[in-house]
Amino acid sequence: AGNYGFQAQPMGFPGGFAPPVQNQPTVDGTIWMPIPPSIPNCPPGLEYLTQQIDQVLIHQQLELLEIVTGFETSNKYELKNALGQRVYFATEDTDFLTRNCCGPSRPFTIRIIDNLGREVITLQRPLRCSSCCCPCCLQELEVQAPPGTTVGYVVQNWHACLPKFTIQDEKKMDILKIIGPCFVCRCCEDINFEVKSVDETCDVGRISKQWTGLVREMFTDADNFGISFPMDLDVKMKAVMIGACFLIDFMFFEHSGNKHQRAGVW
Repeated sequence: AGNYGFQAQPMGFPGGFAPPVQNQPTVDGTIWMPIPPSIPNCPPGLEYLTQQIDQVLIHQQLELLEIVTGFETSNKYELKNALGQRVYFATEDTDFLTRNCCGPSRPFTIRIIDNLGREVITLQRPLRCSSCCCPCCLQELEVQAPPGTTVGYVVQNWHACLPKFTIQDEKKMDILKIIGPCFVCRCCEDINFEVKSVDETCDVGRISKQWTGLVREMFTDADNFGISFPMDLDVKMKAVMIGACFLIDFMFFEHSGNKHQRAGVW
């Protein structure tokens, strides 16, 4: 667990779960969400998403080495609930050449860790074309929970003007749609990607790229996102929506080299 920058909670209890402890801090002062009990038919580690959670906040950590040198480092993220408690920690697993040669179009594996140090969700993005002019090879993300067990996909849909995606289950059946704005560069305001029903008639949730201030927007690629979804949404689809947020981040906001574009200044 030390490799991910946090201290795991003790595992010397039946089933590997410690009794829930409210506001248990780690060595760096981070407050973790209390460990929930295991739930039948729920992938291990996704119990956190069943406890009356309708919102997840994703905060990308600032990397000093990246700011100073300009070289892309592995992204790291905190996933928190609405109370500010850390639910998961996520880290990008890519090599130096892939990050700095392929840029935001790079293939990646993102490993999402719970507070026991277990990898509970794995996101895998293969290398695909990043241009909407090539509709035969659009972006796709596979979500596994636990690792090795596919629970869903995020598939980019071709559209001449709008960013559009489909959330699918493990059998590639369409479950939800995501529709973004025509222009994803805006200054001093959040950028919203609406989550809708399959027929696109009903709003179900939202993925929002949150404005973090002019300096941070211009000089770093460390972004903050908010994800909202119905409390009763299938826990596996909540995990896939988290995966969709990471794909959207890489596709539209992971452009530290073009500072003016990131800030919405043309």
